[in-house]
Amino acid sequence: MKVLGVSGSPIKNSNTDRALRLALESTGLETEFIKLKDYTIAPCQACLGCIKTNRCVIDDDGIMLAEKAKDADALIIAGFTPYSTLDARTKAFIERLYQLRHTHGYLAGKPGGAIITYAVPTDNEMMPPASDFGVNAIKFFMMEEGMEFVGDVRVEGNVPCIKCGDGDECKMSGIKMLYGPDATVSTVGVGAFEEQPAAVDAAVKLGKDIADKLKSK
Repeated sequence: MKVLGVSGSPIKNSNTDRALRLALESTGLETEFIKLKDYTIAPCQACLGCIKTNRCVIDDDGIMLAEKAKDADALIIAGFTPYSTLDARTKAFIERLYQLRHTHGYLAGKPGGAIITYAVPTDNEMMPPASDFGVNAIKFFMMEEGMEFVGDVRVEGNVPCIKCGDGDECKMSGIKMLYGPDATVSTVGVGAFEEQPAAVDAAVKLGKDIADKLKSK
């Protein structure tokens, strides 16, 4: 049995990556980690050219990645939430899995899970619920493909303004928008996945739960 993990984060060894790797490790099964930044994948063109072949007409890495998802026994998709929605790389990957749907439903019945890194604090009621939007984008995709959604992991990440160099002075600073007018780069700090016990526990649980689903089949 093999579990495929796909990360849409472009940052090297990001919080998203590390959470995904822990979930994969926790399955105790054969796994493969894919970082979408290393591949070229365009979004779906809605041309329906894949109906008879279950193969996309766009000649890029999306065909190979879809085959990996087809061959895997379970799938964990990890992304982040720029502008409070699922990132473009992860969304493009999901869209290109549409080629597996027609007639056969190659993903149907497989267990899957979501990992989302978000920057909008969940207690900020004036901002969109970014983590919900990210998780639901993956969850509803899996539901529509007939997969068994096992669970999700939510990691509080970092707004890019903490690294740009102008986060304390810029009038468009996300730090102040998210954390209040008195917030600064130093007071907010840099959040790490490993420092969030609930997220770490959720990643371990997701991996174990997916393994249990596979072993019970």
